[in-house]
Amino acid sequence: MKAKDIREKSQGDMLELEKSLVRDAFQAKLKNFTNRLDDTSQIRKIRRDLARVKTLLGELHRKAQEPAPVASRAASATKTSAVRSAGKSPKATAQTETK
Repeated sequence: MKAKDIREKSQGDMLELEKSLVRDAFQAKLKNFTNRLDDTSQIRKIRRDLARVKTLLGELHRKAQEPAPVASRAASATKTSAVRSAGKSPKATAQTETK
């Protein structure tokens, strides 16, 4: 299954597809363990399809979250670059700023 095909599905369909792929992966592993699986490459294909679905669901989840305002992103970027140029770790700098 290609990512382009998965992107066309709704989020509910993707969740159902994820559940069925998890079930299929379990069944394939069980059959392989009991030597009843003829095509062992099926396990790898299912795992990769499951990873594709989970990746696309994660993308949808991140898009649904509210993005940070542009001004705060720019301020945090300059703060990070200033810390890196000073040679201090971000954690140490954050501790000194809070004191």
